[in-house]
Amino acid sequence: MGKPLVSLRTAVILTLGTLAGTGAGILTYLGSRSAANTILAGEAAFAGAVFSFNTVIN
Repeated sequence: MGKPLVSLRTAVILTLGTLAGTGAGILTYLGSRSAANTILAGEAAFAGAVFSFNTVIN
């Protein structure tokens, strides 16, 4: 078995970012019913969460 494609730390950070982005997207869609707003909110939440978790998780 070879070296893993991504480290465990990277997988955790990206998973948490995906969950945060999905949650923000769902809540935005329920509030505005706009696909464009939903995508923008989800992307912004994903980026912010990944940045934050990358800083916090060592």
